[in-house]
Amino acid sequence: MGWVFLIPVHNALTIDVEDWYHVCCGDAEPVVPAGKRRVRQNIERILAMLAEFGVKATFFMLGSVAEEEPLLVPMIVAAGHEVSSHGYSHTLVPLLGPKKFRDEIRRTAEIIGTQAGCKPVGFRAPQWSLGPETPWALDILHEEGCLYDSSYNPLPFIGDRRGARTPFSIATSAGSIFELPPMVTPSPICNLPTGGGWGFRFFSLSMISRTVKKLNDAGMPAVLYLHPREMEAFGPRLSLSPLKSFAAYGTRSDAEGRLRHLLQNFRFRTMRQLVATWQSA
Repeated sequence: MGWVFLIPVHNALTIDVEDWYHVCCGDAEPVVPAGKRRVRQNIERILAMLAEFGVKATFFMLGSVAEEEPLLVPMIVAAGHEVSSHGYSHTLVPLLGPKKFRDEIRRTAEIIGTQAGCKPVGFRAPQWSLGPETPWALDILHEEGCLYDSSYNPLPFIGDRRGARTPFSIATSAGSIFELPPMVTPSPICNLPTGGGWGFRFFSLSMISRTVKKLNDAGMPAVLYLHPREMEAFGPRLSLSPLKSFAAYGTRSDAEGRLRHLLQNFRFRTMRQLVATWQSA
């Protein structure tokens, strides 16, 4: 099932709140001293930019980061933004399995609930690792109180390349859950990852803007995503193979300039607000 928004259409800016070393490449994550963490300073930069444009966003928070930086969630909530779940450990969903996945969802919800005053109602899996091959995960999300997910990325290799490019509803064993996939740009070869990550910095700003406008003209929202590390062009990076390094960092120019352009030229609201629009339709 899909929905068409009445004009004017609002889009969603989402931030995956993780630190610079949270990169899914099949390798063990390094143990990083507290002095080497950089997530807070980059979140502060993002919050300042959002305040400048009067935009509210959704922050998908890692439970481990919320534990290590207990001032982050209250800071985000105080600025009027939504905090949702990114899981606890940044482990891919299939590697967790049903029991550990539920444990992570509950643990992160408890941390965010304590810090924010309310539990999260949305989820995004690390590296888009939730999809048709893990149907049990959506059952668990629904049972744990989630209204929506944003993990079905319609890309080859890391998602479902034939998947829907616009929001839809998925039936679970206990009811339905809203799915809000990230923005991609169709091409003759495959869908291109223009909605965030390395693709957001690699592909032209005109291509990204045209894709947002085309979705909005069709009455649909664009879901964009950003990692805090993308706010600094010369921040630290892990030592990876050339292919993994490109997948993780792309050209590694910072995303701030083009993000400013989009915030100035398009409307945005939180994911929960978008879902509330569908629920009331």
